[in-house]
Amino acid sequence: MMVLDFLVKKDELGVTRLRETPPQTIGEGQIRLRVEKFALTANNITYAAFGDAMNYWGFYPAESGWGQIPVWGFASVIESRCPGIEPGERFYGYYPMSNQVILQPKRLAPAGFMEGAEHRATLHAVYNNYTRCGTDPFHDPTTEDAEAILRPLFTTSWLIDDFMADNAFFGATATGTGLVMLSSASSKTAYGTAFQLARRKGIELVGLTSTANAGFCRSLGCYQRVLGYDALDQLAADASAIYIDFAGNAALRKTIHSRFENLKYSSSIGGTHVEQLGGARDLPGPRPVLFFAPAQIKKRSTEWGAEVLGRRLLESWREFIGTACRPTEPWLIIEHHRGADAVTAAYALVLSGRDDPRRGRMLSLANPAA
Repeated sequence: MMVLDFLVKKDELGVTRLRETPPQTIGEGQIRLRVEKFALTANNITYAAFGDAMNYWGFYPAESGWGQIPVWGFASVIESRCPGIEPGERFYGYYPMSNQVILQPKRLAPAGFMEGAEHRATLHAVYNNYTRCGTDPFHDPTTEDAEAILRPLFTTSWLIDDFMADNAFFGATATGTGLVMLSSASSKTAYGTAFQLARRKGIELVGLTSTANAGFCRSLGCYQRVLGYDALDQLAADASAIYIDFAGNAALRKTIHSRFENLKYSSSIGGTHVEQLGGARDLPGPRPVLFFAPAQIKKRSTEWGAEVLGRRLLESWREFIGTACRPTEPWLIIEHHRGADAVTAAYALVLSGRDDPRRGRMLSLANPAA
């Protein structure tokens, strides 16, 4: 079975190509996995947009000028030279946009393993962890597609909510109700954050979105107000406020920083508007701070212990996935894209930022007969 990799040009994300190469022989201690399916969301576009700055390209290096976007999904072991891992086992984790991958497990446990390849030694442990589907408490075979799409996003959402509460909303609620504005409010990470923040007292959640996605955002029931990007004048300029930026739109960021004189904190999460990233310099008010989820995980793991952190996250996840995937009026409708052409088309759609917010994209480059 030839290896098929989906590559993007690092400095021009709309340029893609498929690379086909013969499979390598695996070494002692390694495993070969068939990448069965993986999710593609705006979060993965953010990985590409910040690929150099945050070393997302470092997980699965490609030739000069090209990169493999890491994605979350499911893979099954087709060959193993690693004692303790058998062919046929399935793992959830961080894979390349490919039909197969070779990993080098270390620190094997009933829950899974850590990737031990030398080039990933300095990369964050969150992304190097692979969990066995058979023992993973988060895994439910009936909703695993939604898990691949929403689990990494919701983990970030949960941590954003926890980070804001941990920092007492940076004083925005000190003298009354604080305004918390979320851009790209229809994005999955944003509405996961809103799902959590909606339980907090002393804040008013405002979803900022395009006219086309306003109805969807209102239907979620998380946001107390949903406004178009051109309707910021409906919010009091002297409100004590926080801006959580999922869009990465430099012009919008500047408008918000200029309008809200009591902006307490500006958090940059990702870039769904890829073409407008940047523009953080010379802004009025607080300097935007890039949120890095693994740092909050490390902090809470130290303070609470990994077991307590995992239990709290699991409880919230089960409630969220139950809402997002409910039989009536689900927040997420999953579509599958199999094969090179379908993957290329799905990538272009997600990159454009014009995808239907209700849709979740599950992709596969694997041969169904393999």
